[in-house]
Amino acid sequence: MKITVIALSLLLPAFAFAQEMPSMNQADIENMMNNLQGMETCMQNIDEKKLDELKRGAERVESEVDALCRAGKRSQAQAKAISYGKKMANDPTMQAMMKCVEPMKGMMKSVPMMPFDEMMENSDRHVCD
Repeated sequence: MKITVIALSLLLPAFAFAQEMPSMNQADIENMMNNLQGMETCMQNIDEKKLDELKRGAERVESEVDALCRAGKRSQAQAKAISYGKKMANDPTMQAMMKCVEPMKGMMKSVPMMPFDEMMENSDRHVCD
């Protein structure tokens, strides 16, 4: 339930924006709502304890990376962030969650406040910047 609330809170601004977007018609908005319902159903099958563990792990790594950045150890910070990102990409819980939100990614491409692809394209940016 908690993860559904988090996902909804992230997506609600997009829905509000979509209602005012001239390029989105009623069918597009209904499709988005159906995708959201599917995502919510999918997310109910994900173990909240494992999600909490992932969240705590991410917070710990973020803190460690920030400390490395503040200490001027940029290459170590970057290596830690990349290593953790690879670990998360292979984590079964994270993969399941990404599968749940996959239908929404296509809908969010047209919404400027949700730049999923743009975040991935900026992979040459340094974690300390």
